[in-house]
Amino acid sequence: MKTILQSLKQNIQPGEVYRRADIENWTTAVDRHLHMLTEDGTLQKLSQGIYYAPKKSKFGVSPPNDHSLVERFLKDDTFLLFSPNVYNSLGLGLTQLYNITWVYNHKRRGIFTLNGRSFLFKLKSAFPATLSREYLVVDLLNIMNELAEDSEMVLSNFQRNVNLFDSEELKKMASKYGNGSVRKLIFATLKKIQYA
Repeated sequence: MKTILQSLKQNIQPGEVYRRADIENWTTAVDRHLHMLTEDGTLQKLSQGIYYAPKKSKFGVSPPNDHSLVERFLKDDTFLLFSPNVYNSLGLGLTQLYNITWVYNHKRRGIFTLNGRSFLFKLKSAFPATLSREYLVVDLLNIMNELAEDSEMVLSNFQRNVNLFDSEELKKMASKYGNGSVRKLIFATLKKIQYA
């Protein structure tokens, strides 16, 4: 006859992230069983109320997927996850490196440590489902004052190198996600090259 703990383990899939509430669905002694599952290595505690079922690979234990981790933390799959280092790939002269992952979302604000790493949760009213170069440049111009970069240099580089971006997509992203001054700047810059 199976014990409750053995039945519980059958529900736990390696590589998955679980909330305490998920385990509550399978047992009435959740705290005792969570303690036993973390003691025997079936689960690892990542943060308050969040657990990971370690998945072994030939290189050892694989860390949890960031997307799954954030999804379980937020109890929501509507978010955009990225490193601000990605702005450096736009060709606008940015060089700063950041040791944090940003999460644009509709629920949480602040810095949270999940699995020993820092995530900065930023409340945003709107953001796309995936990153594009055009969205990133609009976002960069929106938040220039939050970054440790020379904003005058970045603006100047953007105006000189606007042709690095798809102009129609840039207009669309600016209209949808740019603040008033960023929309104005992007449309004026694109107009200038159109008549140059």
